Amino acid sequence: MSYLGAIISLLVIVVAGRLLLKKYNPHAVLLVSGLLMLIVAQVLNYNLPTLKDPTGFYGFDLFRYIKESFSKTNAGVGLMIMAIGGFVAYIDKIGASNALVFVAMKPLKFFKKKPYLAASLVIPIGQLLFTAIPSAAGLGLLLMASMFPILVNLGVSRLSAVSVITATTAFGIGPASAITASATSITSIDSIIYFLNYQIPLVWPLSIVMMITYYFVNSYYDKKNGFEKEQHKAEEKELKAPLIYALIPILPIILLIVFSEIFNIFSVPISLDTTTAMFISLFVALIFEFIRTKKIKEVFNSLNTFWSGMGNIFKTVVTLIITADIFAKGLISLGFIDGLLDLTQNLGFGAVGIGIVMTIMIFLASMLMGSGNASFFAFGPLVPKIANKLGVESASIILPMQLSASMGRTVSPIAGVIIATAEIAKVSTIEIVKRNIIPFLVVLVVMLTYHFI
Repeated sequence: MSYLGAIISLLVIVVAGRLLLKKYNPHAVLLVSGLLMLIVAQVLNYNLPTLKDPTGFYGFDLFRYIKESFSKTNAGVGLMIMAIGGFVAYIDKIGASNALVFVAMKPLKFFKKKPYLAASLVIPIGQLLFTAIPSAAGLGLLLMASMFPILVNLGVSRLSAVSVITATTAFGIGPASAITASATSITSIDSIIYFLNYQIPLVWPLSIVMMITYYFVNSYYDKKNGFEKEQHKAEEKELKAPLIYALIPILPIILLIVFSEIFNIFSVPISLDTTTAMFISLFVALIFEFIRTKKIKEVFNSLNTFWSGMGNIFKTVVTLIITADIFAKGLISLGFIDGLLDLTQNLGFGAVGIGIVMTIMIFLASMLMGSGNASFFAFGPLVPKIANKLGVESASIILPMQLSASMGRTVSPIAGVIIATAEIAKVSTIEIVKRNIIPFLVVLVVMLTYHFI
């Protein structure tokens, strides 16, 4: 029966994929597909996702899933994404983004002749930030506020700029990462030791491969699409804000690094989340505006830009993340993950073969569900049993699985980081995935070869 559910879910994936490629409304496609799979799972007596407060009637519970997904998303990642979206809109209105570009362009003039080198160098910088800001969507949007306008003005296309920004979230490493916490719990290895002795030795060569691959992929696609640097000269705006405004777009990043668990330098621990950092930065921007304009009414009215930015992100990005969550629930309820696990265990491979197969499967599962955490949390707990059976160390199997989970999210058109950055950049999620898929397939092959062979 478990294989029947997996087969049905694969059919739904194929149909949903075709509809998305034909440009059907993605919110509707994902929501209807997810609900359909939940209905089929109920008919086939599969284990359905647990509701916190069921209605008592399954027909109504279907819609309670939507309500709980809205509640969970809006209270967490949804609010964070909306706050960042509002902040990005506000700093653009007051000229802070343009001030950052103006300041950054002077020392970066060298890269005018090598814009794709500059784009590739964003990857290791962003990966360092990702260890302190372990939210893929959060870091992606913060870099959209700070790095994106700089890269575009250096001379790469919007797609090239957003592709390398999403690539910075490809490796969920460091003690602050949820995937790392799960992996260390499963393997019983200290998180710092796991980070220094396991993650870093594997990630740094992969980062170099990724940088090189993105350099050639982005330059090739930009030429193929007829992009020319001159197209962006007209986009450069006259500097209207004071140069001190250049601090505002990077203020959230500074706050999150200084007050992160890794770099906390204060005797009393101070915990600062991304959403709070955004509101702090917004009020700093309001103070800057009041000092500059001396017009309190104008400053108060300018706050409408922030609320409008939040609303625009909600209707386009957050709602899509919610429908993607329903779609993922449908896949899980039909035994899609269980089917993949059964297939893996029945193949009869040795330790290397099992490790490779599970790494590839978790990569594909992350692509389909748009979440690295969801796929890893489903596969990861089974590793100790498999490792004991094969007589190998759990970490040798779980490390590439962990990395492939976050890599798969970066090539998923329904991942939060892809949806959010695509909205800010005004590009298609499918186009971002096309830019990302080649580098990450190369990195996946190199990782499997380097780690297992």
